[in-house]
Amino acid sequence: MSFFNKIIVAIVRLMPKAVVGVFSRKYIAGETLEEAVQLVKSLNSRGIYATMDVLGESIKTNKEAVEAKEKCFEVLDTINKNNLKANLSLKPTQMGLNLDENFAYEQIEQIVQKAKGINNFIRLDMEDSPYTDKTFNLLKRLRKQYDNVGVVVQAKLKRTYEDVNELNKIGINYRLCKGIYIESPNISYRDRQKIRDHYVQILEAIFKNGNYVGIATHDEYLINKAYELIKTLNVPKDKFEFQMLLGVREDLRDKINADGYKIRIYVPFGKDWYAYSVRRLQENPQIAGYIFRNIFSFK
Repeated sequence: MSFFNKIIVAIVRLMPKAVVGVFSRKYIAGETLEEAVQLVKSLNSRGIYATMDVLGESIKTNKEAVEAKEKCFEVLDTINKNNLKANLSLKPTQMGLNLDENFAYEQIEQIVQKAKGINNFIRLDMEDSPYTDKTFNLLKRLRKQYDNVGVVVQAKLKRTYEDVNELNKIGINYRLCKGIYIESPNISYRDRQKIRDHYVQILEAIFKNGNYVGIATHDEYLINKAYELIKTLNVPKDKFEFQMLLGVREDLRDKINADGYKIRIYVPFGKDWYAYSVRRLQENPQIAGYIFRNIFSFK
């Protein structure tokens, strides 16, 4: 982490909610579904896809999980009603995975079933390492009945290449990212280039197996490596897309779009934006740097 980014992250920890709101405004669609819909429509008008996410995780009661599920139902109905080029991402802990695995499965299964009925797709976000196996177990159970559900895998975790080789056998749709959670060096890479190398190794394995992958990164090095693999392996365009966070590296987003590749933007919204923003800024200080430069830009 650069000294500049360390300073920014330290400042974020001390900032009141209103100030963090200024920092995060570009990176959160808003508190309401209506705000998210307008933003997705704007993206769609430029040929850019979206994945919508209702912010919130690690709920404490079954009642909260049911409420989160109902909100996901509302998002899916809204996507369908407005003919949005969008799908839905959700965190398993938001559906009760931290309470009871069977309960969480029932919650998510209902969401996946509803999405199937309107020809949509559900992405299971990957959280920190205590939930890795539990999330994969949910995925495998769901895949016995549904083909419209996928998962996120993280290049930062040392286990991920082997996980992907195993999941490839059942034809999983992936989002491949570096990973933002701070994990023990026993299970995760800390060196930037090792994470990059692992990312490329995983991406190549997915490509060669013929599974679909969302190439989720803001790292221009990895985007260029993906371009090289796509060309070398002659990967069909219907087997991948690029993915980015809202408001981050829009220059690269527009370049990828102009190059004729599908690009999808992660669009988070909801009342829990503050916790998301602080965590995102602390765990990915590079984004903090982007925000700082944007705020003080006079372009």
